[in-house]
Amino acid sequence: MADAIDPPSTVSLPGGVHAFLARAGWSDAAIEPLPGDASFRRYFRIRRDGRTSLLMDAPPPNEDPAPFLRAAHWLDDNGMRAPHILAEDAAKGLVLLEDFGTDRMRDYLDTHPADEIEVYGGAIDALVQLHRLPPGPFLDYSLSEYLREVRLFTEWYCPAQNLHADAAGYTAAWEATLADLLPRQRPGVTVLRDYHAENIMLLGALNRQGLLDFQDALVGHPAYDLVSLLQDARRDVSAEVETAMIERYLAATGADRETFLADYARLGAQRNIKIVGIFVRLWKRDGKRRYLDLIPRVWRQLERDLSHPALARVEEWFAANVPATLRQADGGAFAA
Repeated sequence: MADAIDPPSTVSLPGGVHAFLARAGWSDAAIEPLPGDASFRRYFRIRRDGRTSLLMDAPPPNEDPAPFLRAAHWLDDNGMRAPHILAEDAAKGLVLLEDFGTDRMRDYLDTHPADEIEVYGGAIDALVQLHRLPPGPFLDYSLSEYLREVRLFTEWYCPAQNLHADAAGYTAAWEATLADLLPRQRPGVTVLRDYHAENIMLLGALNRQGLLDFQDALVGHPAYDLVSLLQDARRDVSAEVETAMIERYLAATGADRETFLADYARLGAQRNIKIVGIFVRLWKRDGKRRYLDLIPRVWRQLERDLSHPALARVEEWFAANVPATLRQADGGAFAA
C-alpha cells in the first residue's frame, strides 16, 4: 500500500471510527487514506506517537470483514505472516491491523528488477510453507465455484463484444476439463486466491514477505496460487521467471511434473478467463474502465494456457465461439 492520496480535509471517515480507535488505544491519531482496490473496502494509515497501524473499513452490507478475520487469525496462528489483528468490530466493518509498511512487492520490483528471482523465490517458499500445513477452516474450491467463476466470461465479456456464444457447450467443456483435476485437490491446501505482487509486502528482507487480501481463501489445488503469482494480471512476469519458480516449487514439494503442469494450465486458463469477465464487469457495472487496460496481458496468458493439451475442449469452444480478431494480443477492443 502507498501513502495518503487525499489531503486530510477531504477524507470521509467511517461512522464511529474515532470511538473505535479510542477503544483500541489510538485516540487522537492522524488518519491518512490509502489507495483502494476493486472492492468496497477502504484503507487508512493511522499514526500516533511514532506508531502506525492500518484501518480497514469494510462496510456492510456490501462488505463483511468476518471472512478476512477468520483467515487472518488462522494464518497467524499457523506461523504464516498475516498482519496481526489489533482490534475488530465486525458489525461495523472496522478492523485495525498491524502495519506492514510501504514496501509492496510490486513497487519494489519496479525499482529493483535485478532482485526479481530472489523476491519471487521468497513468495514461492511462503507457498511451500503454507501447503505443508493442514488445510484451513475454509470451504472447498468446488466444481460449482470453478464454473460460477468461468461463467463470468460468458456473462460479461461475450455480451460486451456482442458475441452470441454457446453457453451450454462452454460449461460442458469446463466440466470435462476440470473433472480430472478435482480428485487431486483433496485433502487440499489453503488457497489464498489473490496471491500476487500487489498483495505481498516485503518485511525488511527480500525473503520475508507479508500476506494481504486473503479473505476469499478456500481449500483447493496447490497450483492455483502459483498461477495467481506467476500469471499476474497487473505485472508482467517473464517466462524465464515463471519456469524457474515452478521448478523451485516442484523441487521443494516433489509434485509430479507432468501432472502438475497440466493442472497449472487448467487453473491458469480458469483464473484468466474469470479475470477477463471480472474486469469487464468492473467496467460495465461499476464504471471502472481502467480495468480494460489490463485485459491484454490476461488474454495473452489465457492463450498460452489454452495451448496446453489439457485445455483441448475449452480451446475448441473458443475457436468456435470467439473470433480470432478478438483473440489477438490486444485482447479485443471495447466500445466506449
